[in-house]
Amino acid sequence: MKCSVFIATSVDGFIAKEDGSVDWLHTAGKPEADMGKQADMGMLDYMASVDCMIMGRKCMDMISSMNLTTEQWPYGATRIIVLSNSLNEAPTNMKGKVEMYSGDLLALVSRLESEGHKHAYIDGGTTIQAFINLQLINEMTITRAPVLLGEGKSLFGKVFKDIKLQQAEATAFPNDFVQVKYKISY
Repeated sequence: MKCSVFIATSVDGFIAKEDGSVDWLHTAGKPEADMGKQADMGMLDYMASVDCMIMGRKCMDMISSMNLTTEQWPYGATRIIVLSNSLNEAPTNMKGKVEMYSGDLLALVSRLESEGHKHAYIDGGTTIQAFINLQLINEMTITRAPVLLGEGKSLFGKVFKDIKLQQAEATAFPNDFVQVKYKISY
């Protein structure tokens, strides 16, 4: 099963501030820029390519705190599995939208594949790091917001070996965000 990442960071590589907030994503760059057909910076096409999503608990907590309406829910009917060793059930506003999972990630990927899933969207810093260290991520799309945070939650942590990124494809958007897509070679 293909596992990929589609995520935004600050130019200095942070996915959130220390308190977990991502409000800087909405004010970075030129929010008033005419994005035309690129308004979502590829998110809709990406979501159409995946058939399941695996995210960390902190990622779910952030989404839960947004109290999104049905119309605002960005994941459609995509199956979402949330990794947590401390929660057995989802918050009230996430029930019916996510499944909780605790256990081996290789077993989870194997199970999803045996159930017919072909492409998983991996989200959340700790989750992405764990999947990279298990050599499960096949490609990454990283959208850099034109802002320096100086500190916060880093997208990447310690890796067990150097990981080669290749076949770079870059897009600069009118709002000054820059997106780079890489294939990963372990």
